[in-house]
Amino acid sequence: QREFTQKKTFTSWINSILAKHTPPSVISDLYTDIQQGHLLLDLLEVLSGQHLPREKGFNTFQCRSNIENALAFLKSRSIKLINIHVADIIEGKPSIVLGLIWTIIFHFHIEELARTLACTYNQPSLDCSSAVDCSPKASRSAKKSAKIKERWKISATKALLLWAKEQCSLHGSINVTDFKSSWRSGLPFLAIIQTLRPGLVDLEKAKARSNKENLKEAFRIAELELNIPRLLEPEDVDIMNPDEKSIMTYVAQFLQYSRNLLESEEDMQEKVREAMSWLAAQEKKLAKLLIDTENETYYQKYKEMMSFMEAFNQGKKPFLPVLSSKRSVAELSEGQRQMREEWDKLISQINEWKVKLDQMLPSPLDSIEAWLQEVEHLQAEDLPDLQDPFKAIFVFREIIVIFKGLMDCFDSHLDTLQSFENEDEKNMPLVLPEKLEEMKRRLFSNIRFTNSNTFLEYHYGLCSAIANEVMLKLNIWDMKYGTKESVESLLENW
Repeated sequence: QREFTQKKTFTSWINSILAKHTPPSVISDLYTDIQQGHLLLDLLEVLSGQHLPREKGFNTFQCRSNIENALAFLKSRSIKLINIHVADIIEGKPSIVLGLIWTIIFHFHIEELARTLACTYNQPSLDCSSAVDCSPKASRSAKKSAKIKERWKISATKALLLWAKEQCSLHGSINVTDFKSSWRSGLPFLAIIQTLRPGLVDLEKAKARSNKENLKEAFRIAELELNIPRLLEPEDVDIMNPDEKSIMTYVAQFLQYSRNLLESEEDMQEKVREAMSWLAAQEKKLAKLLIDTENETYYQKYKEMMSFMEAFNQGKKPFLPVLSSKRSVAELSEGQRQMREEWDKLISQINEWKVKLDQMLPSPLDSIEAWLQEVEHLQAEDLPDLQDPFKAIFVFREIIVIFKGLMDCFDSHLDTLQSFENEDEKNMPLVLPEKLEEMKRRLFSNIRFTNSNTFLEYHYGLCSAIANEVMLKLNIWDMKYGTKESVESLLENW
């Protein structure tokens, strides 16, 4: 049971990490998929942010080499690998594979998070160094500081447990003493969720529910509201002796979530003020640019837009956490609502500017751009609901008629775009090469290949409608109809 739970939990955790790899990869069976070494290296690359050497092939020698590279990298990080050998991993020995993955989880996930806990409290434990403060204020709090230092000079496991205890202590009698049976009721998970996101759970109601109901509810809310991958199932925890390592791996994700939250309302307000200031500066810059380029050529206007957008996209990076907040409008402060309104306003102005520039393209590119936008708009529309194929088929027919009419122009637009002479009478470029390349890319990638998809959807709907109609008729015909003539008449009508 323990081995089964660990395999399932570790596989889910690994896949949540591998989703961030470029390109993403997935483990189906931990014991067999790890044998080639590629996925193990992918995992370590995401966790470390480093590019690791590897053999591209899949023969025995190359797989062995990849696993050796992975283990050598771990040893270079001073990670102890006790009784973990290449041959055992190639054979997919469960105990060895699970031991290796746990070592990786503990070092890169749990210990790293424990370091952030120590750093948050400005303590020198777990490799977190802090500067010496000799101010009078520091002297007055020396005893308190000493206690906190001692508190965080502990192992990563105890640090994680202490953090969990603190989250639960805010909600009365909910107590955790280990990463085993303390979590069986599901209440500690719900208490942590309530601390991190007040209002998501009702702890009083939870106390009257069964263990499995609470665990199911906690895992559901964590996945939907906190975006925490569901590593466990209720039956993994609601047993006499749950697996400690699996629960630690899952609880650490809640700590990760808390680290990602903005640390205080003051920090949030400061970030909002900085974002508002930046947005105001961008709006002024855009307004000035529109005035300065009013009498310029299309080429110069587009060049200035490219330059503005490059600087804009670079400048917005520090503000993305507050600008892209997933909170609903009701959860936002007044400052955050104003910031979101300013952001939407600026993006709207930029999009309007782009539309005007597209309309100013020299002929015949202006008509091609308009055609591209019309096709893209049609593609972006929601397809009919195929649950009702009879209704869907009529909508599909209308879409196909419009789409066919537009696609009749595809070849001519392609020829025009490829043969376009990008020079005026003074041998100066009419359009920035980047714009031409963008139009060609949209023509080939977005439209040419989506063309067949639309027809496939149409024929799928058509076949569904016919199949449903046939089944309906067969059900009606499942009885005697009397004479041969009456049956022939019925078939003829059908």
